[in-house]
Amino acid sequence: MYETEIQERKERALLVALDTGEYDIESALRELWALAESGGAEPVAEMVQKRPAPESATCVGSGMVEEIAEFCKNEGIDLIIFDRELSPTQIRNLETETDVRVIDRTMLILDIFAQRAESKAGKLQVETAQLKYMLPRLTGKGTALSRLGGGIGTRGPGETKLETDRRHIRRRLESLGEQLKKVESARRETERRREKDEVVTVALVGYTNAGKSTLMNLLTEAGVLAEDKLFATLDPTARALRLPNGRTVMLIDTVGLVRRLPHHLVEAFRSTLEQAAKADIVLNVCDAASPEVREHLSVTEDLLRDLGRGARPVIPVLNKWDLVADENLAVRVPGGVRISALKNEGIDALLAAVEANLPVETVEITALLPFSESGLAARLRKSGALQAEEYTEEGLKIRALADPREAALLAPYAVKNA
Repeated sequence: MYETEIQERKERALLVALDTGEYDIESALRELWALAESGGAEPVAEMVQKRPAPESATCVGSGMVEEIAEFCKNEGIDLIIFDRELSPTQIRNLETETDVRVIDRTMLILDIFAQRAESKAGKLQVETAQLKYMLPRLTGKGTALSRLGGGIGTRGPGETKLETDRRHIRRRLESLGEQLKKVESARRETERRREKDEVVTVALVGYTNAGKSTLMNLLTEAGVLAEDKLFATLDPTARALRLPNGRTVMLIDTVGLVRRLPHHLVEAFRSTLEQAAKADIVLNVCDAASPEVREHLSVTEDLLRDLGRGARPVIPVLNKWDLVADENLAVRVPGGVRISALKNEGIDALLAAVEANLPVETVEITALLPFSESGLAARLRKSGALQAEEYTEEGLKIRALADPREAALLAPYAVKNA
């Protein structure tokens, strides 16, 4: 029992932020607190220092470092988490001064992604990001090896170990790159098949913990993990969704976003994010009850723009509307659709908005197909355009909501005044 309790004890974490005026520090700390909890730590306190710029050696000033060290000693802190990216030198100096393990925001997010990845592609992408982040930071680890040995007589082996580690990481990155190429090739083939079959894609994107997975489960019964924590869903999920007008679209749930998403993660997950950016329709899902809802929407909009989204439709989805106190919010978010995925409210309006933004207009057409043209009926059935069918002596009588291309194929068999 004792060993189990030790294994399950969460690391007590101190959160540290440097306020240089670049962004709202209170919002950043709230997010860092949530990230720490999602990563499995127990944040117990936070410290903030105002400075015009980071201190090159320790990020925060020497007086603040002493405060941190004293607090960690008195409160039994296991981990210090900084709300900005630290250099290898800063991490090494901070650990030396405080005798506590130090990580930065990027390392924390990478660790959360590593915990959440389940698919082969997700695991490859996360490991690639971690190794690329780790490679220039091996200097600190090498020095630590020398220090453990007492310095004299151990410096050579320490450096040898460091070079071995670097070579190993570079070889591993090459291997991961080759594996990712194969995964990407299979993904591109899937996308080509969807394009060939003219499958309309609708992507759920947005800030992490906005309720995308809950909405995905409600619409498609996909069984996607939906938890109240950041990055609960990492691997994209695609499921067919039949709209009220009879059309079928492919709904894709994607990884959640945060402000200042680490560069290595954006690069590693670029193909996954581009898959969402290329969708015919994007649903930008946000937590409407969050005081930072507009900024959360902007994070997604900025990333979509960077990925070349262009002018294709993006529908703001104001989820958790049942928790909203400010009823005028929707007025300030043009085109916003109010829903509560948890309570199944506003879904009809959301689906209507999707239908209104479909890339092609559909027309209702009734046709009498010769039995020799049953393949055309099968095509309509597959795309979700077929509304009704009846076998008669003359052939197969159908009613369909067809796009222009399908309507042209049906035109020779159209039944007038049906």
